[in-house]
Amino acid sequence: MVIALCLVAPFVAMLWVSSYAKVDPAFIGIPFFYWYQMLWVLISTALTMLAYKLWQRDQRARKGGASA
Repeated sequence: MVIALCLVAPFVAMLWVSSYAKVDPAFIGIPFFYWYQMLWVLISTALTMLAYKLWQRDQRARKGGASA
């Protein structure tokens, strides 16, 4: 469930355009619309890595639990 949430969250954030379709607040002269999307690139990377690590841990636990 957590893995699915990690993978779905960026899609929901980017599909909800009305939440970020604005100019202010600007960050170092960059309109909100642009820096919000770039921030989600980094967040998506972190969430995908987290989902992958959780998946690996789950697979190791299933493999170890089946043989014991």
